[in-house]
Amino acid sequence: MSFLIARVAADKTLYSFDRLFDYIIPDYLKNDAVPGKRVMIPFGSGNKKRQAMIIDVFESDKAEKLKEISAVLDSEPLLTKELLKLVLSMKDRYYCTYYDAVRTTLPAGLNYKISLAYKINKDLKDIQLNNEQKAVLAAFPKKGEIKQEQLFKKLDIDCESREIIELISMGCIRREETAFRKTGDAFEKMIRLCPDCNTDNLTARRKEVTDLLKNVGAVSVKEVMYYTGVTHSVIDALVKTGVCEYFDKEVFRLPENKYSSDNKEIVLTEDQENAYREMLERYRQSDPCVSLLYGVTGAGKTSVFLKLIETVVNDGKSVIVMVPEIALTPQMVSLFKSKFGSDVAVFHSALSMGERLDEWKRVRKGNAKIAVGTRSAVFAPFENIGLIIMDEEQEYTYKSESSPRYHARETAKLRCVEHKCMLLLSSATPSVESRFNAERGTYYLSRLTKRYGKAVLPEVTVVDMNAEGVDALTTGIGKTLASAVERNLENGEQSILLLNRRGYNTFVSCKTCGGVVTCPNCSISLTYHSANNRLMCHYCGFSMSITDKCLSCGSGTLKFSGSGTQKAEQTLQVLFPRARILRLDADSTLAKQAYEEKLSAFKNGEYDILLGTQMVAKGLDFPKVTLVGVLSADQTMYGRDFRAYERAFSLITQVVGRSGRGERPGRAIIQTFTPENPVIALASAQDYEGFYKSEIPLRRVMEYPPFADICMIGIVSTKENKCKEASSEFAEMLCARINEQCSDLPIRVMGPSPASVYKVNNKYRYKIIIKFHNCKPFRTMLSGVLADFAKDRKYSEVTVYADTDPDNIL
Repeated sequence: MSFLIARVAADKTLYSFDRLFDYIIPDYLKNDAVPGKRVMIPFGSGNKKRQAMIIDVFESDKAEKLKEISAVLDSEPLLTKELLKLVLSMKDRYYCTYYDAVRTTLPAGLNYKISLAYKINKDLKDIQLNNEQKAVLAAFPKKGEIKQEQLFKKLDIDCESREIIELISMGCIRREETAFRKTGDAFEKMIRLCPDCNTDNLTARRKEVTDLLKNVGAVSVKEVMYYTGVTHSVIDALVKTGVCEYFDKEVFRLPENKYSSDNKEIVLTEDQENAYREMLERYRQSDPCVSLLYGVTGAGKTSVFLKLIETVVNDGKSVIVMVPEIALTPQMVSLFKSKFGSDVAVFHSALSMGERLDEWKRVRKGNAKIAVGTRSAVFAPFENIGLIIMDEEQEYTYKSESSPRYHARETAKLRCVEHKCMLLLSSATPSVESRFNAERGTYYLSRLTKRYGKAVLPEVTVVDMNAEGVDALTTGIGKTLASAVERNLENGEQSILLLNRRGYNTFVSCKTCGGVVTCPNCSISLTYHSANNRLMCHYCGFSMSITDKCLSCGSGTLKFSGSGTQKAEQTLQVLFPRARILRLDADSTLAKQAYEEKLSAFKNGEYDILLGTQMVAKGLDFPKVTLVGVLSADQTMYGRDFRAYERAFSLITQVVGRSGRGERPGRAIIQTFTPENPVIALASAQDYEGFYKSEIPLRRVMEYPPFADICMIGIVSTKENKCKEASSEFAEMLCARINEQCSDLPIRVMGPSPASVYKVNNKYRYKIIIKFHNCKPFRTMLSGVLADFAKDRKYSEVTVYADTDPDNIL
């Protein structure tokens, strides 16, 4: 006898136990249970209900001990064959469970939660019930089903009452596990005429409704009431008499976005046209490839790929455009919607779950051809992708910090292989790895060497803060920068000032004992925020009221040191009392649409000075900005990570590039205590090639990317000794397994050692660094070590994870 078997990825499985599981598809579900749909399955010895994704379906005559699928949860497949294949690749590459990969490809609002629910079984007219039992049934909604937590809340109880147990034993209600969607679909109530209905002898008000429906067909109830002026009771009466009928029509919750249509033809300069034609030729080859579009700041890279997108969409193909941060999305979305209108769908976490779900559905149904968003946009369910674009491709926000720890660039490459299309990476400061791949011919390279139009690169001045006087050390703003800002105010021009540190003071210390006020949950100092007059931790969110006494020795000699954006804003208000100052950081943009509204206000000339963190450094184009000031260039250069210089160069270069993008020439002033640092000189000269040539030999000698891959093993536990012990034992197991299975591969293991921030949210952290060349044998070996170590009950309170090519080594 042959059985139809579904091979599924089950939710909530441990990594050590994770695999694909086989289930029998019962006859009544054979037409519905297909790959890409979610199902409910009985799992484990207790047959607890779980959701799962069907990866494959096949026939087999062996089905002993296999359980049956309980239900199919989706009306149509959510994942295409290509996305199912991507799930398998992510499992292999990112050391996650199969369902972790599945969940990542779907919008959050589509996920189901398996909960206990109660359902009314049958007609209860002939059953004798007491008042208490009737009260329980009265709490049920009309559909006769209610979640356990909702019923308990209505009845004001904490557990099943005697009446509920009695109703279950009487067969009046039943208790079962049911799948609930976190976010439902949105519907609009519609009305239409019933077939062969009789519209004679109707009242005048009812006839107005039927005449409207005869002319326009089906319309929403709201529209009927608006155009005829009738009340809801008139429409209800038409439905009750069989003249009309109600039905639901799905509607999409579209994100708010203000834009005006722009149908102008995109006109490119000669430099842009050459780059466009190079990339157009590669796109026309219909082979998977990667192109790097490198150009100076203000060169008009966006115009080039807008022209390319226009061509791809006209060919009937779809496009994914990724930007590195939520902060960049509103400006990008406005640009794309003005050009392509409703063909654009938006993907980013600032949207509500309903909006995210509906944008995803618009893509899946073919109602949108372009997906614009942050890294999650890489999973847009297009079936015919012609082009994927990553703007500012060097940015760290393209790397996921939670499982699966994927990089959008590598995931995009996998999709390009399946769709035989081009991945376009765009930046004024490409990652060292991407530039190296272009140099050796793995990527194609196109250049934009000139700024668009008449704009020229800004004149840059490097200011030695050691020579700016005592006042500059106190305020953080030297005489040179203050004078330039004052001149801009007099000329009616705008300025952007960068300080990549939020808050007021960055730490508080005691002059008596030397102690620093630290977070009780993390091994990091608290930052003073003047907006709420509290000390706050930027890692776990802990906050406490400001104190004037040392928590260690009790003395009243606390000293507030360091400067963040809040203090800089106050300083600017004192120095330039007539200036209109706008602060832009994570604290000032908490409200939805706040970032977009503030930037629009600055663009419209409502502010003179824009002060902010790295939010103001990239992707912004304000023609009236003629001055950029970097308040503290040294902050980003001396981090513990090997990419510290690269990030500092990119940030300074990018923010300097915001100046002089219009008709007026621009100027930039970089304040530093180490003006002799070559990174400062190279960034001020906008000399990316010079930086790359100085950086690549260091990477080669130190065996850092692109000459080796890096995998960081993170060991986390609430118990310090257990964490340290587990890290040592894992390192021993890893080295032994390398010698057994990968002795022929070049692998270097360093550590274990404490993380730079040793404790976060009361969890201690150790790390092990592996330098290697990423290949299937290594991944198989490491996956086995992770799974075997997780089975050791001695370390049940320890979490171990692997992060390939982490953006930041802990």
